[in-house]
Amino acid sequence: MIRSLLVMVFALAGLSAGLAEEEERSKDLVTALSSDMVSIQSNFTGTEIVIFGQASHIRDNAGDEDDFQLAIVVEGPPQDITTRRKGRFLGVWVNREAERFQNVPSFYAVASTADIGEIAHRNVLDEYSIGLNHINLAVSGVSNVALSDRDDFRRAFVRLREETGLYSERETSIEFLTDTMFRTKIPLPANIPVGDYTVKSYLFNQGELVSETQQILAVAKIGFEQVTFELAQNYPLVYGVLAVILAIFTGWLAGVIFKKD
Repeated sequence: MIRSLLVMVFALAGLSAGLAEEEERSKDLVTALSSDMVSIQSNFTGTEIVIFGQASHIRDNAGDEDDFQLAIVVEGPPQDITTRRKGRFLGVWVNREAERFQNVPSFYAVASTADIGEIAHRNVLDEYSIGLNHINLAVSGVSNVALSDRDDFRRAFVRLREETGLYSERETSIEFLTDTMFRTKIPLPANIPVGDYTVKSYLFNQGELVSETQQILAVAKIGFEQVTFELAQNYPLVYGVLAVILAIFTGWLAGVIFKKD
């Protein structure tokens, strides 16, 4: 009986120590957003969010064996996206092979204090999807692309997303305000999709993840744009009928206004 009580006491003590250690580690990194809501109106041309925070001792050990590094990842809601390759057929450029990527981030941006490859081992970067070369781009089960060409499609997919501003990798872009306080800016282009975005911050020490935080950023249309967006998404038939009626009415009104006597 006494032995069982001793075992229980030591187990509880170990659990308390583990929780205290986990709580202490969570204090190593604190982050916040300049705004947790991005509103899209008809005149929206893009914006940027500022991510700032504090990481204990991140600069105190810069350059030695205990060097700390930061990585901040912003991901948009997942989507299924198809990448196509064009080829000549009878002298005309047409779509040929296509690869469909499933549940990939509709938006992806990463900022870091160092080159991505220097922050942690490749397996760790793959696990947390840190860096454009480490995003999990799962393909559909049905594909007409040869296995030898799939890497080409992956690179083409990432390149096209970069060209539209939806994917970006900004190494060494985190600015320090003090020895431990930092901030970085993430640009959001005009063509960003709506939905809930996750902002994940990771603190590494010698390639090992020691702390992380996560916030939610909402991107939403407001006003008339929100009404038309929800109508088109949820009631496409009604949206189509209203669009036709509006086009007919606009044409009739223009004819009345510019009618010649």
